[in-house]
Amino acid sequence: MSKRVRSREVCADCSAPEPRWASVNRGVLICDECCSIHRGLGRHSSQVRHLTQSSWPPSQLQMVQTLYGNGANSIWEHSLLDPSSSTSGKRKANPQDRVHPNKTEFIKAKYQMLAYVHRMPCRDDDSVTQLHSSVRTGNLETCLRLLSLGAQANFFHPEKGNTPLHIAAKAGQILQAELLAVYGADPGALDSSGKTPIDNARQAGHKELAERLVEIQYELTDRLTFYLCGRRPDHRNGQHFIIPQMADSSLDLSDFAKAAKKKLQSLSNHQFEELAMDVYDEVDRRETDAVWLATQNHSTLVTDTTVVPFLPVNPEYSSTRNQGRQKLARFSAHEFATLVIDILADAKRRQWGNSCDSPKDNVELILQGLNSRHNSESQDNDQPDYDSVASDEDPVQEATCGDSCNHGRTKSSDLSDGPITVQEFMEVKSALTASEAKIQQLLKGCSLGGHGTMLESDYDTTPNHSELEETGSPVAAPDSVEPGVEGEEDATLPCTEDVICKTEQITKNIQELLRAAQETKHESFLPCSEKIRLAVTEMAALFPKRPSSETVRNSLYLLTSSASRLHGECQKAAEHNPCPSDIQLVTQQVIQCAYDIAKAAKQLVTVTTKENNN
Repeated sequence: MSKRVRSREVCADCSAPEPRWASVNRGVLICDECCSIHRGLGRHSSQVRHLTQSSWPPSQLQMVQTLYGNGANSIWEHSLLDPSSSTSGKRKANPQDRVHPNKTEFIKAKYQMLAYVHRMPCRDDDSVTQLHSSVRTGNLETCLRLLSLGAQANFFHPEKGNTPLHIAAKAGQILQAELLAVYGADPGALDSSGKTPIDNARQAGHKELAERLVEIQYELTDRLTFYLCGRRPDHRNGQHFIIPQMADSSLDLSDFAKAAKKKLQSLSNHQFEELAMDVYDEVDRRETDAVWLATQNHSTLVTDTTVVPFLPVNPEYSSTRNQGRQKLARFSAHEFATLVIDILADAKRRQWGNSCDSPKDNVELILQGLNSRHNSESQDNDQPDYDSVASDEDPVQEATCGDSCNHGRTKSSDLSDGPITVQEFMEVKSALTASEAKIQQLLKGCSLGGHGTMLESDYDTTPNHSELEETGSPVAAPDSVEPGVEGEEDATLPCTEDVICKTEQITKNIQELLRAAQETKHESFLPCSEKIRLAVTEMAALFPKRPSSETVRNSLYLLTSSASRLHGECQKAAEHNPCPSDIQLVTQQVIQCAYDIAKAAKQLVTVTTKENNN
């Protein structure tokens, strides 16, 4: 950006000249003082980066500059632009206002409460449908407005058979793809033809966009690697992971830390992803801290009121998870690097398909175990540590890069690699409360008139064989739906009405199971799972032995394997009588399996309806 243009820029929040920071997900530029407040909001509200000192993907920076230049700030301040707002006492902050409370209160109202956003009188499904139409154009601010109104970046359009990112990729709209990715769009999502947005970009000849989408898919692990050793994998040549090594190998881990590392590997994919995302957020906090201190030149801004000593509370996370996130700040650079390396190694292991879905320990124990200072202090681990913030005096350069190439699957991974969105992860209690509504959405989806995804944190739509074997369930996925089975393929599909009927039976049984979970009637888990397994078997029997459609094969495989996993989890609950601290983890696994079954059933309804209408 030229200096002449930059001189006209002002802070989106207080109009101070020459803002040096950006809020990526809000599409605005902000000054140092306002940035200090944004950082305290947390990444779930505002993702901040320095315009010149932070590391930027060029197209992402261009996306932010385009949004800012085209007036994206009016989305967040819509009602303030109304002349009547001045008479009502509403006004935005100005450069002379005090940081606390004036600017702080305004910025929190603007971005946390969305107090000034225009609420258009349209249904939720209108906004997601408009998003599908808008992303093929270059009008970024329209898409940001729709996203601000709640449109889901991963919404699978039942008629179009794809997500907004599929459309943007095919149209070569790289800035739209960047915006969608910031809001959690998955580059590995499959459309009704079994293609990913990456596939669409390649087939349309948009090579640069395809390569960028691959980078977005590995954003989480790439960021962790870059933090440790300043390098990124060469995705163009099939290298998707670099696992750094600690230079000082003489520092052996304590037995407690070794046990914690083993517990890390025993976490379910969902729990592992939560921990990985929390560590990603802590990496962002530490990197932004370093840029902040380097750019302030020890001015008066560097005070206790503008430093972010630990990750801000995310209200959508449980108190236990928030406490664990804050304890990450206590790790020294060496301890934190050890944790990051362990996560990178386990992320690669899980992507290769060698995952374990039998969690026995809480993520909080992982954080306790990896903090080697556990013997030096006696602390109440149930309380957040606000006063013990780790110093980053230890040089992070202790970590050196060891290259590891991954030639495995890249269409979908067990690790969510896109930018982090808070919608993707809800604690078990919230998931239970919302389960009834989600199942109702599915039932509406059977008529293809509603919208909503069953679970945004669904990372792998083709469960591997080890997951099936671990359940101990006598029901294996039938050979008719296992991907890659040889034999004569059959393109015929059952009638839509039969599929909808069976889907309604499945969802009715899932509702019964989730009600039992809500009412803590764990003795009902196994009978409910047997009903679901029977309904799934009957639904699978409607389809040919070897469907020619890859999407149908994958959906059937997800449906039947998830039913097997569900039955196995419910058997564990019945046979082992888990203690109260373990039953929540079992319940989480049961809910995850139920959502996977519901999602697969919805996919089959969508595909069958589309094919039968052609």
